[in-house]
Amino acid sequence: MRKLPDILARRTLDYGGRFQIERVDLRFSNNAERTFERMVPRGQGAVVVAAMRDRGTLLLVREYACAVHRYELGLVKGRIDPGESLEVAAVRELKEEAGFGARRLTVLREMTLVPAYMPYHSWLVLAEDLYPERLPGDEPEELEVVPWKLDELDRLMLREDCSDGRSLAAAFIVREYLHQRDAGSLPADAPRAMAVPT
Repeated sequence: MRKLPDILARRTLDYGGRFQIERVDLRFSNNAERTFERMVPRGQGAVVVAAMRDRGTLLLVREYACAVHRYELGLVKGRIDPGESLEVAAVRELKEEAGFGARRLTVLREMTLVPAYMPYHSWLVLAEDLYPERLPGDEPEELEVVPWKLDELDRLMLREDCSDGRSLAAAFIVREYLHQRDAGSLPADAPRAMAVPT
């Protein structure tokens, strides 16, 4: 494995609302020097929640996406608030966006958005054994909940209104995880479910 580049200097260029722009001077192992710019998010990252209505049905939400100015289908997702655990954030977001809580959670993996430009971390959380419960959220309008069959992900991945890479990757990861779990072929170090007090 290659040695990581040495960071020679870091400068903050701009402070935005949720992000700041940082310029990073680097020296690589071959002595080549380059300057990169990256977006540094504020906060502790986010959760992407794959909520299972039943073994074969994932719950998506249709939400307005300002950057592309359209309604997008995707998984429940949102920021981890200060002092929150991943699990608490996942259940809170699920209640706010989809109107469900979960009795069982599995933190499957960490994901990044654009690792070359932004160290923004999201954690994929599988939510099962759902029950109805709604919390008020920060969304300007109630989100539409759209059940989607896992065996129809090939249709989802080609839809123009489902372009969020985290949601698409997460849906396929969840399908494979559940397939391996059902077959009893999960690796010994695979994530395991935890019960959530309700």
